[in-house]
Parts: sequence; C-alpha cells; structure tokens
Amino acid sequence: MAKSKFEYVRLFESDDRCLSNTWIVVRIDGKGFHRFSTEHGYEKPNDVRALSLMTKAATSVMEEFKDICLAYGQSDEYSFVFRKETQAYSRRSAKLSTNVCSLFTSSFVYYWNEYFPTSRPLYPPVFDGRTVLYPSNQNIRDYLSWRQADCHINNLYNTTFWALILKGGLTPSEAEQKLKGTLSGDKNEILFSQFAINYNNEPAMLRKGTVLVRRRVPVAIPDGGTREKSQIVQEYSDIIGDEFWNENNHLLTLS
Repeated sequence: MAKSKFEYVRLFESDDRCLSNTWIVVRIDGKGFHRFSTEHGYEKPNDVRALSLMTKAATSVMEEFKDICLAYGQSDEYSFVFRKETQAYSRRSAKLSTNVCSLFTSSFVYYWNEYFPTSRPLYPPVFDGRTVLYPSNQNIRDYLSWRQADCHINNLYNTTFWALILKGGLTPSEAEQKLKGTLSGDKNEILFSQFAINYNNEPAMLRKGTVLVRRRVPVAIPDGGTREKSQIVQEYSDIIGDEFWNENNHLLTLS
C-alpha cells in the first residue's frame, strides 16, 4: 500500500499496551451524576430504576466483550474485569477504556425508556473511563473488595441521611451536621431507634451492589435434556469473603 509523506505523524502515537499476564480493569464513572440524578428525578436514597438501567448497560458491554469475566456495579459506577490472558484490542489501554465507556454510555441512553418510560434524558449523560492493571489474584480480589466496601459505606450514609430528611424532617445541612463524625454503628442506631429501619434488611442490591459473572449454566434443549452454556448471571453477592470465590473458582484460573 502506498504511503503519503505525512505517514510519519503516526510515530507520535504512544504505545499503551497493557502489561501481559495482568488483570485489566476498566472502571466507568458517571460525571456530574449528583446533578444528573436530581434533575432527572431519581428517587432517594436509591432509585432501583436507575441502578437497573446501569446493570442493563453493563450487561450490553459484557455481551460484546466476551473476555470480561466479571463486572461489579454500585451507584453511578461499574468495573469490568478482563481475563488476565485477554488479547482484546492487543491489550491497548485507550482502546479498551474508550470502547467500554462509549458502549456503556450509548446503552445507557438506548435503554433509558425501558426504565423511565414517561421521560427522556434532559441532556446527554457522561461517563469517564480508566484502565488499571492488577498483577495478582489477591490484588484483583482486594480491588473488588474495596469497591464493595465503598458501596456499603456510601449506602449506609445515604440511607441514614435521607431518612433524616424525608422521615425526620431535617434539612440537608441539618442532616449532614447530625451525621458528622458518626460511625457505622451510630448510623445503624439512628435508623433503628428513630425510624424502625433495620439496615441489614435493606435490599442486598443496595447494600452490596450488583455482580455480573460469566458462568456455565444448564439450559434446556429441544429433545428435553440440558446442556451447559455460558451465560451472564446477575447476583448480589458478598465478594469480600471467600464463599463467592470458592463457588466461582473458574474466575481466578487461566483457561
């Protein structure tokens, strides 16, 4: 193929291929979603419709990228874990993050009316994406544990904060001041003693976030039998402890 004299400008492109034999995580985060959720009437402290829409968009990403073995989402973020041996886009960091982020964002808009049938986005939502590498199985477990611990901390705070406002009659500034310096036990006590809310009985999706895992499951076939097929399974599991990883030991094993 003939080349023009301008071909040399490609030399300015940096080589951003991810290190081999490392877990690749692409995490997307909503930009300005505090304002977005307010202006689009999200229910407080959690809007199940919005969380379900996030998971629908994440599922679309996993359906497109078969090398994503697990995804974890909470609030306005989702983390996508690529297998250590993936060669998707030759492991180029920018290609991975931009493709995941753009597909997630377009899916979020595309499926909006399935979850908010009486409205449309007032303006385009924005998500940013980043690529991070984790060299060991313990590292990737610790990363996911960090995100789930963050889910618990934030949701407990938000549940208590909005209970003080919606049920306790406080202003946002008063609720913020009341919660200043409190520990998790204090927040649990406020919820139970003032509002008869046992935080442990709140839906697991809100307390733990959503896990999407690629797993082989039995499916029915026309002759009446079953065969195993790889499917994306949605659950609200504890991914900090060992039980989830023991039940899904294929995740940490190279294929």
